[in-house]
Amino acid sequence: QVQLAESGGGLVQAGGSLGLSCAASGSIFSFNTMGWYRQAPGKQRELVALITSGGSTTIADSVKGRFTISRDNAKIMVHLQMNSLKPEDTAVYYCNLQNNFLGRLYDYWGQGTQVTVSS
Repeated sequence: QVQLAESGGGLVQAGGSLGLSCAASGSIFSFNTMGWYRQAPGKQRELVALITSGGSTTIADSVKGRFTISRDNAKIMVHLQMNSLKPEDTAVYYCNLQNNFLGRLYDYWGQGTQVTVSS
């Protein structure tokens, strides 16, 4: 099993910055991807940013240039730095870890942390 502990989030004015962190523990394979998804009220959960254990990143177009994802492999942590926040960034942000074992993928989720951007 894998446990994900999220921290950060909160309330910020438009144009401000926030950081999210997620620490993973448990059965984590060498090949994995960590990242963030978000879900706004009445909308489906969507990808925000991912980073593989090798350092490759995927960033959603809606946050490209504003959000940066990074990870610390030694601590098994992933960080999301969110700058120039917009009201439409308001959502519950979920940390995700995907283990890759011989091509089989196993997804784990954090409990979610609220990010609210006021206009």
